[in-house]
Amino acid sequence: MKTLIKNGTLITASETFQADIFIDSEKIIQVGVGLKVGEDVEIVDASGKLIMPGGVDPHTHFDLPMFNTVSSDDHYTGHKAAAFGGTTTVIDFVPHEAGSLKENIDNWHAKADEKAAVDFSFHMNITHYNDQVLAEIPSLLNEGVTSLKVFMAYKHMKLSDGQIFQVMRLARDYQMLTMLHAEMGDVIDFLIPEALAAGHTSPEWHALTRPAWGAVETTLRGIAIAAQAEAPLYVVHMNAGGEVDMLAYARQRGLPVMGETCPQYLFFTIDNLRRPDGAKWICSPPMRTAADNQRLWEGLSDGTLQTVGTDHCPFFYDGTRPILYEGKEIAIPGKELGKSDFTKIPNGLPAVGDRLPILWTYGVGKGRITANQFVALTSTNPAKIFGLYPQKGSLMPGADADIVIWDAERRVTYGVRVAQHRTDYNLFEGWELVGFPEKVFLRGHLIVDRGKWLGKTGMGRFLRRQPFSELV
Repeated sequence: MKTLIKNGTLITASETFQADIFIDSEKIIQVGVGLKVGEDVEIVDASGKLIMPGGVDPHTHFDLPMFNTVSSDDHYTGHKAAAFGGTTTVIDFVPHEAGSLKENIDNWHAKADEKAAVDFSFHMNITHYNDQVLAEIPSLLNEGVTSLKVFMAYKHMKLSDGQIFQVMRLARDYQMLTMLHAEMGDVIDFLIPEALAAGHTSPEWHALTRPAWGAVETTLRGIAIAAQAEAPLYVVHMNAGGEVDMLAYARQRGLPVMGETCPQYLFFTIDNLRRPDGAKWICSPPMRTAADNQRLWEGLSDGTLQTVGTDHCPFFYDGTRPILYEGKEIAIPGKELGKSDFTKIPNGLPAVGDRLPILWTYGVGKGRITANQFVALTSTNPAKIFGLYPQKGSLMPGADADIVIWDAERRVTYGVRVAQHRTDYNLFEGWELVGFPEKVFLRGHLIVDRGKWLGKTGMGRFLRRQPFSELV
């Protein structure tokens, strides 16, 4: 199908200009003013609207088992929610369970491939360490998986510093990118039982047992390990202002390190966990302080941070009460599992559909970042970092026609009724937004049109990524 999007204002990571876009066979063919494309072309008039590349979310968790339940969005419902928010590519994490790394990836394909509603790729968690795992890591390139995630926390997942060093060095040799979950696991493992023994069971203790200093120290330690391994590093879900300081310190010294934050860390604090419904804000790492929010915004504005992901991993607030989703009732056990013990509250939040609308209103709209930075942080930079550019994250000829027509004047009272996550709450309930997606195209196919879902299961494609090559 041929489509001409005309009269819009294109916004890329570096430019803002007037142009038309001609799409054919799922690709952008031409970009220019007054394009002449012949007959049998569907015309989409974008007068007065902005045109941007579809969002790329580098950090999602769909259909993830946790605490005797499972995250409530699978690879269809979560992809659908992403699309409604203007995101057309997501990268999910494959858990490292029993069996070979390939078997784990195959298991995740079995979950995702038939359900996928937008394009997707995988990162591979490395949470077990032995000679067999090390020997298998290079073979991930054959699966199109070029990024590895290591943890400094969680008893069943964390590696030692020496093991992380070995993984980083191996990743370097095969042009793969190591991603780091930076929390001080040994201290957390001491503080949690101490808090429970003292009778501290409310949600705020999730944050109090995971101090920000631990995140700051492990971020610097991870950077130091990467420096000694001479390997690039990407620090996920940065949440503390001190982490931004550590990232700035490293980048000023020429180290190939990059950082990601998420919407929850820009707006919320430990005070949200102190609310009667504080379980809604439970995620790991936890919310910090208003000063941390501000420092993270500064990191986005001055280029210290490279991406905004979501760490999307939603659970019902009250999984005993069904919601209506696509005409059917559904209830999945959720955060009520930890009503008397914060350690039993599933860790995770809905966010994949919120990212672009929230960041536009409170980032671009408030003058914290420019529209071009918005595109860079939410689309172009993650595409570059994770080997998808220029297929994704761009509006240049030859790119996939993943396009968002954005109505910068549309006013929306946001919340669970607008967001399309398959869960029963939204962190941004009642927030007033100015600017929202009007039409969303996946490879030239219109999948969201003024709030109407036109996509379907199975139309999303797995993206085999190139080895890491670009530092942003």
